[in-house]
Amino acid sequence: MSVTRIVVVDDQEVVRAAFAALLATQPDFAVVGAAADGAQAVRVCREQRPDVVLMDVRMPVVDGIEATRRVLADGGDTRVVILTTFDLDEHVYDALEAGASGFLLKDVTAERLFDAVRVVAAGDALLAPAVTRRLVAEFARLRVRRPSPPTSLSTLTPRETEVLRLIAEGLSNPEIAARLVVGEETVKTHVSRVLGKLGLRDRTQAVVLAYESGLIVPGGPAF
Repeated sequence: MSVTRIVVVDDQEVVRAAFAALLATQPDFAVVGAAADGAQAVRVCREQRPDVVLMDVRMPVVDGIEATRRVLADGGDTRVVILTTFDLDEHVYDALEAGASGFLLKDVTAERLFDAVRVVAAGDALLAPAVTRRLVAEFARLRVRRPSPPTSLSTLTPRETEVLRLIAEGLSNPEIAARLVVGEETVKTHVSRVLGKLGLRDRTQAVVLAYESGLIVPGGPAF
């Protein structure tokens, strides 16, 4: 059995202990470290090279946004899931921009937590379309963004651009396949090429870019 190595980061000891205890009940999880602030998180991640980091946003010394940026800048396959109290939190959006693979509310159920860690560890993004898409769209609307799509979008074919739009709507690969009337393997190929051409880690970053670039307009047809 493949074991997912996890680091839990939160400035509240009781929260760290609770998440660690829950995760330890799963035979395919191993909590290999914990940290009370972002600076400690970076050090622990450099030592342990975890697969997944559960990262609080609001912490002393170094906050979760900067810590996420530093952890991902070190390279490797570590993925970060943001822990937050509120689903519409501007700091969560900043963390997604910094490269986080998604977010979870701190009152998440145990089963949802386990599923989320497995999804992210497998290399997918924890989009939670109904919530994350709304969050990204809201803060893209409130912020001043680039007036036109970045040059990198011009490297996409018309079909790849269409796939990016559908990713930004929160559609899964089977749903995109049904919308475009193509096979799911074809969609997987398109998604892989989109991420590769744009230099993105996962679908969450694709959603952020789609809104920031103006490819998707908050309040537009996708909603």
